[in-house]
Amino acid sequence: MALYIAKHNMFEIRGVIAMASATLNLRLAPRRMLTLREAGEYVGIPAKRFPGACSVRPVAMPNGSQLYDMHDLDAWLDSLKAGSPDSDDEILGRLG
Repeated sequence: MALYIAKHNMFEIRGVIAMASATLNLRLAPRRMLTLREAGEYVGIPAKRFPGACSVRPVAMPNGSQLYDMHDLDAWLDSLKAGSPDSDDEILGRLG
């Protein structure tokens, strides 16, 4: 992903109009693995409630950290939209 920002300013010096410009060009690498806090923000659940509300389990990384895969989070969200048997409404319906 590339982000391009240009800024142009007009100014006058001794009756001559000039234009100054500056360009900032950033390349952002997409992130796939998220911390608990970031995963909660990504799906819209507070970090404190996220582990109990979301069935996605973290991936143990080589450095020992536990990170959540965005692809897994997306699949979980898609399953909620599709009304999979694991959705809260289905579980409550089966309980009576």
